[in-house]
Amino acid sequence: MELKDKNKTIVTFHSGIMTIGGTVIEVSYNDSHIFFDFGTEFRPELNLKDESLETLLKNRLIPAIPAVYDKNLSTGLELPTIGEFNHTAVFLSHVHLDHSKMVNYLDEDIPLYAFGKTEQLLKSLNRAGTFLIPSPDKELSYVRPITKVEQGEIVTVGEITVEMMPVDHDAYGATGFLIRTPDKFLVYTGDLRLHGYDAQDTIDFCNNAQDCDMLMMEGVSVSFSDNPRELDIETFTEEDLVESLVELELENPDRQITFNGYPANLKRFAKIVERSPRTVVLEVQMAALLAEIFNIEVAYYYSSKNPEKVEFLDESLEIPYENLLTDKGEYLWQIVDNFENLQNGSLYIHSDAEPLGDFDPAYAKFLKMLASKNIEFTRLSCSGHARPRDLDKIIAMIHPKLLVPIHTLKPENLENPYGERILPRRGQKIILQGE
Repeated sequence: MELKDKNKTIVTFHSGIMTIGGTVIEVSYNDSHIFFDFGTEFRPELNLKDESLETLLKNRLIPAIPAVYDKNLSTGLELPTIGEFNHTAVFLSHVHLDHSKMVNYLDEDIPLYAFGKTEQLLKSLNRAGTFLIPSPDKELSYVRPITKVEQGEIVTVGEITVEMMPVDHDAYGATGFLIRTPDKFLVYTGDLRLHGYDAQDTIDFCNNAQDCDMLMMEGVSVSFSDNPRELDIETFTEEDLVESLVELELENPDRQITFNGYPANLKRFAKIVERSPRTVVLEVQMAALLAEIFNIEVAYYYSSKNPEKVEFLDESLEIPYENLLTDKGEYLWQIVDNFENLQNGSLYIHSDAEPLGDFDPAYAKFLKMLASKNIEFTRLSCSGHARPRDLDKIIAMIHPKLLVPIHTLKPENLENPYGERILPRRGQKIILQGE
């Protein structure tokens, strides 16, 4: 950092530009700097031999940032030099892997902050050691230390302060950020929407973000068309999704029905348990999540994917896997593996589960396998990201002086009627001039 820039707010977009996922943003002022999110880009077509720090850097799935990664892992790797910073911290917006997957590669001398809900969920999701990239010298289930932050608490990192506020997203505990340096007010949305169970959280966040100097905003929903607002006619909500699932159950009374969803969307699973006319049976790790986070007890089974016993679950609620395979009307059960064991002619409901969609090479193979078994595939999806017109509403509520669209394939589809807009390149620094 040049001396003439030291007393200015500088924002560096290390990754997450012209792509969906892997967002890493740095905000610096004088000898203080902070980073937002610590995930990876999703590129399954690369068929990586491993997920070592060196491999991820070589394939540009994570940015080459100096003095941030675990010293034991980064020794010998070519990383750029860095100016002098006496205060450093990293903040997580939510648990989705494109925002959190590489936290165990973070230098543990650097504080990592997240909402208490996110910290709790991240540890629960990684109980079997299959969620995060594992630390090479720790047990599989290890999650590096996270400092829990509660709503309304201000975190001070040198001359920078950060306030975290809840937002509506399909990951439980998602947050946006209000960032203040001595001369600027910045906002980072994380991922958010207006059509979930917690839409008011997003509205409250926007009201607190009004008239910011810079709005760094996700734009996933404008990624797939040159005219995304013309396609923006969907009114399907989380509540609609659960109602549709219940209707499918009622329409198929004598048929095996299974489903799956993304585990971080705890409220969707909880609503399915509450509303289903059948007895819901969850895979053991998902049942453990609901028990730990929401104190909801639900029937469960052990899959070959997660056969290890979870001691704190009520044994009387365990359903033998063999009973599920032969059932035709008593259960609605979550399936996570061995789909080939399902009954011929059964119904499977895919609700934002993995494989997530056409961009994943595994998706077409998955559909082909189901078709070969005469298993009906029904997709019930509700995006965790604000729709195009809702993105416009969010921008209107915040009224930013400068808009920086990120986390999108087509950032040019977001406009700022209230000030300037910058479409950054990966690695670009933006120096915010004083008034």
